[in-house]
Amino acid sequence: MMFTACSSNNDDPTPSPSEKYVWSEDGGFKACDHVLFTDNGQEAPKGNVIGNGDQNFVFKGNQSLERGTYLLKGWVYVADGATLTIPAGTVIKGDKDTKAALIVEPGGKLIANGTATDPIVFTSEQAAGSRRPGDWGGLIICGKAPNNNGVLAQQIEGGPRTKHGGTDANDNSGSLQYVRIEFAGYPFKKDQEINGLTLGSVGAGTTIDHVQVSYSNDDSFEWFGGTVNCKHLIAFHGWDDDFDTDNGFSGKVQYGLSVRDSRIADASQSNGFESDNNASGSTAEPYTTATFSNITFLGPKTFDASFTNDKTYINGGGINPENGSSTGLFQAAMHIRRNSRLNVNNTLAIGWPIGLILDNEKGNTQGAATNGQMKLNGITFVGMDIVGSDFNKVYKDELYDYTTKTTDATKPSFTSNFFQLAANQNTVVGNWMAQTWNGIASILAISKQYPGIGAFPDGQDWTAGWANFDPQNAQY
Repeated sequence: MMFTACSSNNDDPTPSPSEKYVWSEDGGFKACDHVLFTDNGQEAPKGNVIGNGDQNFVFKGNQSLERGTYLLKGWVYVADGATLTIPAGTVIKGDKDTKAALIVEPGGKLIANGTATDPIVFTSEQAAGSRRPGDWGGLIICGKAPNNNGVLAQQIEGGPRTKHGGTDANDNSGSLQYVRIEFAGYPFKKDQEINGLTLGSVGAGTTIDHVQVSYSNDDSFEWFGGTVNCKHLIAFHGWDDDFDTDNGFSGKVQYGLSVRDSRIADASQSNGFESDNNASGSTAEPYTTATFSNITFLGPKTFDASFTNDKTYINGGGINPENGSSTGLFQAAMHIRRNSRLNVNNTLAIGWPIGLILDNEKGNTQGAATNGQMKLNGITFVGMDIVGSDFNKVYKDELYDYTTKTTDATKPSFTSNFFQLAANQNTVVGNWMAQTWNGIASILAISKQYPGIGAFPDGQDWTAGWANFDPQNAQY
């Protein structure tokens, strides 16, 4: 069935008999085989509101929207067996009052395929110039691929009911191509935000390609387990971490770009990569063994010669949402900890306080590095304050003692020594002169100085036509 988006003052919201809305209940929430409604929650096949307005609404049908502009209300779950298809050129605005989020549950599918000239946009409902991180919830996709917490035993982050995980490495949760996600991350509770794009146990049968997350109020991208492979990802001016991996994520990610706003960092200390095996750093399998290739991290010093890593300077840059989210400091381009075995190659990182932290507080991440169970090869660090540190919130390239919680100023950190081993073929460039920000042109100009690595190894612009580096002023 195809439904046409229209204004919210639909004169005839009553569906025809052939399009009867079939209602049921799912987990105590209202459920329906249709997803479109009027602004006041009436059934409307030609409505422009996704969800009936309840805080929790379960969609159990198979529906293709018409291209148009829609308002997403509440937490809309795409249930097991349901499929929601969104066409190229569609704009979906998240309702701030209901902390709107779209949550694809295990067995459900989202088909959102934009094009290079006609992307799909999930964004704030606020007017241009008034948008803030956390204006709405975000996009969550969950599947039945393995994680290291069990089958349907992993609670998704951010508040929704959904649990994820299974045994099907090739599970298919749909397709996300040429999609932008902007100003997401409304905090459900203090320090419980939904990420821009959250992927929970998503399988390799799912397509994730050409996705930009901008001004997320938490992490831009976070994977909890799963095997999905992703390409052409952009994390732009996020609040916390750019690419966060947990709970046995083992997919491959190639061509990723992170660009930081020097005035925006989280109280937890913001990183490019943050990677854990799990919260306790246990030996639970599968390990987090994802491989990231051709990533570019443009840290807070890249475009700001005046950058100072303190809370006075890092004040939200005029777009602090004042929703309980606190600002903090920038930390590392890469923070790998808690028994993670993350792999990184052919990557460029510029202008961070710390290049790399191999953190051994919980688990044995340093042992995995020494034993060849993780590979960090072909990485170039430029303009870092220090190459490495061994512990969270320690801004010293000195060997850390986890028993006494002190550093030895006479010895470099384990991390720095490991990174600069000849066998790893990594490079450290000390000096960096801040560049003038000019959108993608300035990014490509930097990339050409370091050919063969990073997000644009051949100099070709894969962001053209669909990405937006000024979403604050976009007209929707």
